[in-house]
Amino acid sequence: MKLSNYKPRIIDRTLSFYLKTFGAVLIVGPKWCGKTWTGRNACRSQFMLSDSTGNFNNRQMAMLNPDLALSGRLPRLIDEWQEVPLIWDAVRNRVDQNPTKGQFVLTGSAVVDRSKYLHSGTGRIARLRMRTMSLFESGDSDGRVSLEDICLGQAKDVFTGEVSLNRLLDYIIAGGFPARLGLDIKQSRSIANSYIDAIINEDIYRVDDVKRDGEKIRLLLKSLARNEATTASNATLKRDIRDKDRDDININTLTEYLGLLKKLYLIEDIPPFGASIRSSLRVKQSAKRHFVDPSLPSAVLGLTPKHLKKDLSLAGFLFESLVERDLLTYAESFGGKLFHYQDYKNNEIDAVIELEDGEWCGIEIKLGAHQIEEAAHNLLRINELIKEDGGKPAKSLCVLCGLSSAAYTRKDGVYVAPITSLRE
Repeated sequence: MKLSNYKPRIIDRTLSFYLKTFGAVLIVGPKWCGKTWTGRNACRSQFMLSDSTGNFNNRQMAMLNPDLALSGRLPRLIDEWQEVPLIWDAVRNRVDQNPTKGQFVLTGSAVVDRSKYLHSGTGRIARLRMRTMSLFESGDSDGRVSLEDICLGQAKDVFTGEVSLNRLLDYIIAGGFPARLGLDIKQSRSIANSYIDAIINEDIYRVDDVKRDGEKIRLLLKSLARNEATTASNATLKRDIRDKDRDDININTLTEYLGLLKKLYLIEDIPPFGASIRSSLRVKQSAKRHFVDPSLPSAVLGLTPKHLKKDLSLAGFLFESLVERDLLTYAESFGGKLFHYQDYKNNEIDAVIELEDGEWCGIEIKLGAHQIEEAAHNLLRINELIKEDGGKPAKSLCVLCGLSSAAYTRKDGVYVAPITSLRE
C-alpha cells in the first residue's frame, strides 16, 4: 500500500531490511509519531484494531479469534496490536508454521504486560523503536552533513548558511509530531498540549486499567520537564515536586508512575558511557532522562518561543533534548548507540555515539556559537583524561550547535556542525 502522500522516514530502510530477515516486525513508539503510516506504506493489507467501525468490530472479532486478524495479503499490518494481546501469540505461531520472511508488521504505542501473552517471539518477531520526526525527516534540516561521516572522522567542510535563534526556538516548541507539519506555532502547541492531556486523563489508565491520581502525574511531568536532559534521580524529582509545587509524592508511587510513562514511550533514558571497563576513572551510573520530543516538556511548562528567548539557559536544555532526539534516530540507522558521559569529578560529555566496532564519537551540544570554543576545549580535555586513565580515546569529537553558518573542522581536530544541516 505505497502511500502517495507518505513522507519518508529514516526507519523505512531498517524496516525493509528486517522484513527480509524476520517473519514479523514490531514497531513501537509514542502515539502520533507515524508508526501506522510507516507500517501501511510497507504492507499490502491492514487490520486496524482501533477502527471504531461497527462498534469496534475488528477488535471484537480478534478477541473471539486472533487468527482472523492475520488473514490478508502479506506483508499485513496489524495496528495497535496491544488492544488484543493474544494476537502476539497468533503471529508467532503463524511465523513458526510458515518460514516466509516479512509476513506481518505490528505497531504498538504501549508496552504490554508479559503475562497477557505466552511467547516472547524471540527470533521470529524483530523490534524497532520509532520516534517523532527528526529535523531532517520534517524537512527542517538540509542534510548536508552526515552523522555517520562525523563519527568516522570523514565529514567535510561545507557552508550551510545562517540560522536564526527564532527558527531554532520554533523547532523546540513545535516538536516532531507529523501532525504539526504545515501548522503555525500556536497550532503546534495545541497538539503537544492535547498529547499531555491524553496521557494524564486516558492513556495512563489504559496501560493496566488502574485509576491513578492525575494531579500527581501532572506534577511529576512538570518536575521531569524542569529536569529535562539531566541525570536527576528519583529522589531529586520527589524533592523538586515538594519544593516547587508545595505538594509531595510517595517515592514508590513516583517510581511506579515513571515506569508507566516509559511503557507509553513518553520518556526515554540515555544510558551512561564508559570508555573502558578497566578504567579507574569512575563513571556515574546514572541515565540521562528525557522526553521523546522537546514539544512535550515545553507544553508541560506552558512555554512559548518568547519564554525561551527570555531564558536561554532553559532553551539550551530543551535544545539538547531536540538534538538528542535526532541523534537517537540518526545513530540507530547505521548501528550506532547513544550514551552520555559523566564521571565523579563532574567531567561531562553531552552525547557519545558508540559504533558497532567499539569506536566512539564525543559530542557537545550547544545552542549558541559563542559556546563552541569552550565546548571543543571540554571535549579535548576529557578525551585526554580518558586516554591517560587507560580508556579508549574517541575516534572523533564534535560540537553540534544551533547558531552556526558552516560545518567545519577546527585546527584542534574538533568538528563543528549545525543541527539544521545534520542527517543520518
